[in-house]
Amino acid sequence: MCTTSCRAPTWVSSRRLFEQTLMDLQKCSNIKHLKEMQAQIMKANLHQDPFVAPKLISAFSICHQMPLAVKIFNQIQEPNVHLYNTLMRAFAHNSQYSAAFSTFFDLQENVLFPDNYTYPILLKACCSGGPSHLLLRQVQMIHTHIEKFGFYSDIFVPNSLIDTYSKCGKFGIVSAKKVFDSMPERDTVSWNSMITGFIKMGQLEDAHKLFDKMPHRDMVSWNSMLDGFVKAGDMNSAFQLFQTMPDRNIVSWSTMVWGYCNIGDMDMAKFLFEKMPVKNLVPWTIIISGYAEKGCAKEAFSLYDRMERAGLRPDDATLISILAACAESGLFSLGKKIHLKIKRSKFRHSIQVCNALIDMYAKCGDLADASSVFEEMTERNVVTWNTLLQGLAMHGNCERALSFFSRMTREGIEPDGVTFVSVLSSCSHAGLVDEGRHYFSLLKRDYGSALQVEHYGCMVDLLGRGGHLKEAFELIKTMPMEPNAIIWGTLLGACRMHSNVELAEEVVNRLVQLEPKDAGSLAIFSNIYAAAGDWDGVAKVRSKMRDVYKQPGASSIEIDDEVHEFRVSDTAHPESLRIYHMVDRLKQHLEQVGYVPRAHC
Repeated sequence: MCTTSCRAPTWVSSRRLFEQTLMDLQKCSNIKHLKEMQAQIMKANLHQDPFVAPKLISAFSICHQMPLAVKIFNQIQEPNVHLYNTLMRAFAHNSQYSAAFSTFFDLQENVLFPDNYTYPILLKACCSGGPSHLLLRQVQMIHTHIEKFGFYSDIFVPNSLIDTYSKCGKFGIVSAKKVFDSMPERDTVSWNSMITGFIKMGQLEDAHKLFDKMPHRDMVSWNSMLDGFVKAGDMNSAFQLFQTMPDRNIVSWSTMVWGYCNIGDMDMAKFLFEKMPVKNLVPWTIIISGYAEKGCAKEAFSLYDRMERAGLRPDDATLISILAACAESGLFSLGKKIHLKIKRSKFRHSIQVCNALIDMYAKCGDLADASSVFEEMTERNVVTWNTLLQGLAMHGNCERALSFFSRMTREGIEPDGVTFVSVLSSCSHAGLVDEGRHYFSLLKRDYGSALQVEHYGCMVDLLGRGGHLKEAFELIKTMPMEPNAIIWGTLLGACRMHSNVELAEEVVNRLVQLEPKDAGSLAIFSNIYAAAGDWDGVAKVRSKMRDVYKQPGASSIEIDDEVHEFRVSDTAHPESLRIYHMVDRLKQHLEQVGYVPRAHC
């Protein structure tokens, strides 16, 4: 018997290490390491190996190096279906959807037959964000192929069909239901995909009926239905479903907290948040952002401190959400405190967080700090430039905004549609009609694909303010898309400014067709008649307004880290009695000094 202790060898075979690396090659996301590995593969003459080549293509896809992935594919003399599928998946992963379809057509030209993995990949490539009717045609074409080649019996394929059809609008959901009904066997994914499709289309009742018929529900089923009720604002049904759930995970709890935050019931949101057995960054972000959106800085910052004391460090998504809520509610004090926290953390160099900071400062009216954050950034993207440009335009710094746009183009930043909205808005606020025409022509000539309805709205506003009502009206007629209520409303405002009763009549008729229940346009029209001294016209319009609901306006103010909102004749505020008492006293003081209010119709 040997009594000498044995020691494990300290060396590892380089061949063994190479084989282990090959096994996980498709997960490599470091382009430098990947190229080093590719060199070793080429040296070992394995680049045409049917096991290695797909892994290389997938790895280059993860690194967004599609030219190199295509090069690997082209080196294979006789590619098989698996290799074609890998390349199609790589194109789809990199949003090169037309290239994915071209690869599929190339597969057919090489007399190869697709397999059951091919069509789900193609179906994912259909979801390219285009018009729903075009996506529907693509899905129908693939559906025909699936039926022709007999892959309908593989449950993975019809499940993919249901999911993709559900993203193709109201006609797509009908086709999805036909696929679902014709399936000889269904699994939980089939049911979940159909329920999710109904929810996405707002057909909550159909989703609920299907949910009740499910033979087996998993956590996805329950959470999908819960999400449907919450997004519909039906928190009573959501709470009833939540109570009957056999199990709840962090998604279930977070969905409920978000739902109550969304309807403004912060007491219930906080109650459920405190009841959560486990909390990660998601529910913390939801509840903090919820309080910030309601203008409750003290509660929001107290929760933020609690989150950090619990050992959770906010990530980009958390900070961006809270800053966006501050920007939305105008809660400057909390946004400023969050900025101080960011300065002491690693997030100070994140482009996305810095963009959110610029947006928060700009929307709260602090352009100096917004500009300071911008100038301190070591790296910027087009969103960074657009955010500050929007802030400058929003606050009437028109000359500075146009100068900033010139700097943007000089530094080689390619403007997009959002950029031109800010530029045209600046021209409109400054009354720079000729400059606005120039930028609009530049947009149409060099950036035609970015042209949107918002740009036409800016031009109508610019021309209308400048008194060029006929030109604005003719511009609306030439729009490549259908003018919406905002476009016509903008022109109506210009008609009021310049007392053009004749054109206002035509514009109001268009607005009433688009939004028959909106009294805003009728109120403006009444004012136009009043300015022209046509009191019969005023009476006629006012009689129409009696049957139309008008949403009351609101004002808000931040006092002691809290935003207070008020509406006309509002008594919801807890201090409303004192506020009205003070308003009455102010009215008395005004009358004593001889102030007489001007009458407005």
